[in-house]
Amino acid sequence: MTRHPTDHPQFYLTAPAPCPYLEGRQERKVFTHLVGSQAPALNDVLTQGGFRRSQNIAYRPACENCRACISVRIRVADFLWTKSFRRQWKQGEKIISARLPAAPSAEQYDLFQSYLRARHDNGGMSDMSVLDYAMMVEDTHVETMVIEYRRKGPDSFITGTGEGPLLGVALSDQLSDGLSMVYSFFDPQHMDLGLGTLMILDHVHRAQRLGLPYVYLGYWVNGSSKMAYKARFRPQEQLTPDGWVEVEETP
Repeated sequence: MTRHPTDHPQFYLTAPAPCPYLEGRQERKVFTHLVGSQAPALNDVLTQGGFRRSQNIAYRPACENCRACISVRIRVADFLWTKSFRRQWKQGEKIISARLPAAPSAEQYDLFQSYLRARHDNGGMSDMSVLDYAMMVEDTHVETMVIEYRRKGPDSFITGTGEGPLLGVALSDQLSDGLSMVYSFFDPQHMDLGLGTLMILDHVHRAQRLGLPYVYLGYWVNGSSKMAYKARFRPQEQLTPDGWVEVEETP
């Protein structure tokens, strides 16, 4: 069995591969393993340094001639609740979120596949098997949660859970200074509910309740329409060579 050191992590560089965000470009990543008792602390440090987690791997872009991927996080204490966000939050009162352990389910996988077929049919995740999905959720050595979103039922105020079909899922890590949204997906047949936005607003609300200062959204990619939505959530900080800096204007 291969052992990965945790006190002094080793970093590796991937071979060039087509960039999933900017056509015609190549991407490379630097990565290390998140395993053992030191994984939560290491994940904290690396996330604050612009890394993302995927299963037991922490990675960040290391492209030779491109710096388009920029780590972003929402500062939740003074989050700007725009009129649009307030309307969305009001509309979301019919939906309830429940925090669950990092465990996969058949219902989650079915929704995951429906989401990929509708939104990312040619993406790198489109051929993930049920085992691949299970590994994505449960192969973690850090404090990871699954948040499920369903419609409120008559007993939801007692049970704290919703009823009916699963509408959305967020796989997230709880860090010492915030919540990191690892991956989220939702029912593409309910675009009218604005579930993608609602899940981010829910994470802002959860972070505020937990007294955590940030929600990490991963990478905003300059020039990628797929990532443009992240610029809406303010105040927002971007990671620069000089550290985290608040964005003054919409990118």
